[in-house]
Amino acid sequence: MSHQPHNIHAGTQVVTRVGVHGSNNALVHPRGAVGIVTRTPCGNEAHFLIRFPDGFEASLKADDFEVLKLFKDRLEAAPDATFELEPHVIYRCITGSRAYGLDTESSDTDLRGIYLAPPDLQWSLYGAPEQFEDNATQSCYWELQKFLTMALKANPNILECLYSPLVEKRTPIAEELLAIRDKFLSQMIFQTFNGYALSQFKKIEQDLRNQGQVRWKHAMHLVRLLLTGAATLREGRVPVQVGEQRERLLAIKRGEFAWEAVDAWRQELHRDFEQALMETTLPERPDYEAANVFLIRARRSAANLPP
Repeated sequence: MSHQPHNIHAGTQVVTRVGVHGSNNALVHPRGAVGIVTRTPCGNEAHFLIRFPDGFEASLKADDFEVLKLFKDRLEAAPDATFELEPHVIYRCITGSRAYGLDTESSDTDLRGIYLAPPDLQWSLYGAPEQFEDNATQSCYWELQKFLTMALKANPNILECLYSPLVEKRTPIAEELLAIRDKFLSQMIFQTFNGYALSQFKKIEQDLRNQGQVRWKHAMHLVRLLLTGAATLREGRVPVQVGEQRERLLAIKRGEFAWEAVDAWRQELHRDFEQALMETTLPERPDYEAANVFLIRARRSAANLPP
């Protein structure tokens, strides 16, 4: 048995040493199936998330698989089968508390980004994974098509990526994307931002009734989400930084407000969000055609085809 390298990362192609089972313990893939690592373990975790060509994903320990390159090397000389993610990253930014202006000395640095799958991976049997996560580096990268799809659905995390004030990397293709980022903004923001906050506040109320506790950090971010969503409808951009609301929001995180005060503020924000929806000049739906044209142009660029 060959030794596993310690630097298995998102994008590494692997071969299973065990059969992969799904629900009801049914065999989904036999021993020797090939997949690609899409998420690495964090801290004391021991499992990697492996994606197979049919889209099935399984959580496996390092002993349950072998790096494809090493597997091939035992048989014959083979080209490097490891997909290096970084050369294909077109955009990387910092999100989370540091981007919001809510960071403290203990805050993590959350990295989010976009990668443009190379044609050989996009066209291969493996397909291009929609997402790579590396918990050790607090990073997550979405393949461009997945990113655009989520942006068109007004996913809050994705829209905040497009408007993050802390950008670490942007290629010319990413510059083109940022130039049309307003095309992804629409009145759907009300449904996604406001809808998510509503559902999560209901869970907080249930926790308060059942356990007598409030997750104050979560409550703070929900209030921030309501503030951001309403401002986006009014301004036609996503104001990621909280500005003058910083101290009030951090006071919520520290549990310095009674729940009744936080609940009253969030209900006020829900009403303000509805008012912003009535006043907004954003369209009802995002510009799907602009996103599609951009994606095709990016794919052609990656394949070195003329525009």
